[in-house]
Amino acid sequence: MIILQWIRFAIAAVLLLGGMLTLLATVLGIFRFSHVLNRIHFAAKCDTFGVLLTLSSLIIMLGWDVASLKLLLIIIFIWVTNPVANHLISQLEVSTNKNITKECEVTPNDAAD
Repeated sequence: MIILQWIRFAIAAVLLLGGMLTLLATVLGIFRFSHVLNRIHFAAKCDTFGVLLTLSSLIIMLGWDVASLKLLLIIIFIWVTNPVANHLISQLEVSTNKNITKECEVTPNDAAD
């Protein structure tokens, strides 16, 4: 039984470490890129994946109970809302920034929306 606890701890530790490294890459990527659309694209992908790994490690450490069900619902909520929110912010940037064609390659169909 103790071996199973150590295996569960090791899996959770690897997921937590992977989540923290992904979130660290998000922070570094936001500072590295200079244009808003590049930052949003990078942050949307890494942030969603980092939260998935981090909360999955917490679910594994807790076992299956009400708290882990709540964490699973948080993961689903973030996976649904984060891409939509980032897409809306990107559309706002494309429609309001007059210099967007100088900064990024935007098709005329994107700029018309």
